[in-house]
Amino acid sequence: MLQLNRLLPATCALLILCLPQGTVQAQAQDKAPGIFMCTDARGRTLTADRPIPDCADRQQREFSPSGNLRRTLDPEYTPREQAEREIQAREAAAQAGRLNDERRRERALVMRYPTAAAHDRDRIEAMRQVDGLIETARKRLEELAKERQPLTGELEFYRKDPSKVPALLRQKLHDNDDSVAVQNRFIAGQEEERRRIAARFDDERVRLNALWASAGTQPSTINRPDAPSTVR
Repeated sequence: MLQLNRLLPATCALLILCLPQGTVQAQAQDKAPGIFMCTDARGRTLTADRPIPDCADRQQREFSPSGNLRRTLDPEYTPREQAEREIQAREAAAQAGRLNDERRRERALVMRYPTAAAHDRDRIEAMRQVDGLIETARKRLEELAKERQPLTGELEFYRKDPSKVPALLRQKLHDNDDSVAVQNRFIAGQEEERRRIAARFDDERVRLNALWASAGTQPSTINRPDAPSTVR
């Protein structure tokens, strides 16, 4: 064991002598102090043998003596600056997510409506359903008006003394009024829904026209009811 220990230094020295000169020089350069370089806030190019304080807020590069890039140092930020950068990064990521979602919606919209005719058909059907509900409610109003006529006639007997109106008659009149109010609110809601549907399809058509144009599509159209509802 003692003899082996004596041989190790000599063996290592011999191996170093056997290495190519370039390899030895490269290893020496890798261990040599680096050269730091940056451009400060005034546009000056600065160099030093250690990280440069005037460039703490910007990126710095460290080169070996032979000019090879060793590493890049990121700027040093205060806790407040770091928090602001994180907020900006989150906002940028959220914006990118919104843009990706918008692109997916646009692709889905074009797949659903490859032509203007397909879009028009859906618009007509959506309007037809709402108009049908409005028509049903208006018919119910007509029925309620007929139901009220005999009640109104009966009420005439108590014009001189309304306090003598029977409770049952009062209840029937109240129920009729409530039913009329319900139907009127329903109609108003459906008319608002019709306007909302029209606005949605109008907005979709603007977007689709741009998407069809960018894809070089020549959409065909069919007649569609653009005028307000004529249901009465």
